[in-house]
Amino acid sequence: MVKSKEVLLEIKDLQIQGYSDEQWVDIIKGVDLTLHRGEVLGLIGESGAGKSTIGAAAMGYARDGTRISGGSIEFDGMELTTATEAEKRSLRGNRIAYVAQSAAASFNPAHKIIDQHTEAPLQYRLKKRLEAQEDAIDLYNRLRLPNPEEIGFRYPHQVSGGQLQRAMTAMAMSCRPDLIIFDEPTTALDVTTQIEVLAAIRDIVDQFNTAAIYITHDLAVVAQMADTIKVLLKGEEVEEATTKEMLDNPQEDYTKSLWAVRSFKRPQKSRPKDGVPLISVRNVDASYTGGAKVLDDVSFDVYEGMTVAVVGESGSGKSTTARVITGLLPPSKGEVLFKGEPFPPDYRNRTKDQLRQCQMIYQMADTALNPKVRISEIIGRPAAFYQGLRGSELKSRVDELLDLIELEPSKFYNRYPPELSGGQKQRIGIARALAANPTFIICDEVTSALDQLVAEGILRLLDRLQKELNLAYMFITHDLATVRSIADEVVVMQHGKVVEQGPKDEMFKPPHHPYTDLLLSSVPEMDPDWLTTLLEERGVDNVGEAASSEIDPDDAKVQGTNI
Repeated sequence: MVKSKEVLLEIKDLQIQGYSDEQWVDIIKGVDLTLHRGEVLGLIGESGAGKSTIGAAAMGYARDGTRISGGSIEFDGMELTTATEAEKRSLRGNRIAYVAQSAAASFNPAHKIIDQHTEAPLQYRLKKRLEAQEDAIDLYNRLRLPNPEEIGFRYPHQVSGGQLQRAMTAMAMSCRPDLIIFDEPTTALDVTTQIEVLAAIRDIVDQFNTAAIYITHDLAVVAQMADTIKVLLKGEEVEEATTKEMLDNPQEDYTKSLWAVRSFKRPQKSRPKDGVPLISVRNVDASYTGGAKVLDDVSFDVYEGMTVAVVGESGSGKSTTARVITGLLPPSKGEVLFKGEPFPPDYRNRTKDQLRQCQMIYQMADTALNPKVRISEIIGRPAAFYQGLRGSELKSRVDELLDLIELEPSKFYNRYPPELSGGQKQRIGIARALAANPTFIICDEVTSALDQLVAEGILRLLDRLQKELNLAYMFITHDLATVRSIADEVVVMQHGKVVEQGPKDEMFKPPHHPYTDLLLSSVPEMDPDWLTTLLEERGVDNVGEAASSEIDPDDAKVQGTNI
């Protein structure tokens, strides 16, 4: 489609301040942005660069604790910095829409998807309810959602992550906006589901000549979506160019460093010849109450000091396996062994020492850490519970753990989670797991929500801690670059079954199981034509069929099981 030359959004010398330590500090420092109708602009940069803050400002909105302190934001002739709140509200959800990073966290779990979809067109009196519902079904069909006539009448937890992300894109299109802000919409999705969502977004933007700001830290993803890329660092523009120019010939050293991340790759370790596995999952079946079987004869071993990566798409059983190992979901068949001895299947029947041995680091540090509790207490609680530390001994242990995760105790001891960056929060999650002095840690997608520079720092930290403390990791991930970086062995899961497993170096060499082939071929490349070529090779007409292995939505109880 030929892009329009008409300017839709023009931002000049944008300045935004945030309130910190009882004073206002500059966080966006004079950024310019021009967006034409039908054009997609990619905003990239590491955590704290200001990407989401600028995305919100494009709607004339400043997040809590921030304020627009200077510059101009003109949307289709309307100056948003001086517009009334009523004027800005008339645009949001109507002419400007927003698609959040986590659809699961953004939908109201108490209301059906279609009721939330029709809310904006009804509020702005663009359609009557029946007409809005029919339009929703049409958009679900355009986005190749399964059973488009029926899927909207489900609750959010009854569909998969990829389906819900597409439903959110459909909801953003409900009023046919001129501009959509996509804020990391595929960060938490597996690679096969990500293809569906990317293709759906690109298709819907083309069909309706919608302009978009696509915020991401994934360079390969932005290469598939954007006409132009703007690179940000600490609230300032580094450089801007067309996607092809930016990929082929970045000008600035910082941009070149973004292109060169993921340099970390440690050598693969081999199993000890005569050792007993630290953790053994043996022929495990598992189901949720009243639901279908979600794990089917799952078996694998994790040895002391080694990392086993468990990969597969959403609903494949990765996190459900973690629930079984931790005792949150007793298996219906099979068992979990610790150093050759059975682990009680229900965590409530495990001793304090057995509970101590197995800890978790969660995907979303934002929701895993209580925002109203100080860092010292978050880390100190498990140290007090498992090791009986009190007073000065407990403080010394917390300081020691902060040192281990490379955060200065004097600066972080009394802080709260909202005062930390994403990478710092994830380090606190790591310290909390270490506070129990475990031998085995389950890392559940611990880098998926982080930009690539911060993610590499977390991987290097985990590797150092493993060497120093002889830890074993089960690394749940959909990011095959992470697998290449840190894994010793790989377990591939699909529909609750292990379809292939083995040493990392062997797993990345053909021949592969067809499903492993699908995963490997679905990893985006730094080539603007990669997605188009892939869809053509798979014989896919735009979207929907891109990942043939997505779980059927009728398995509703399976979809909400990941921890």
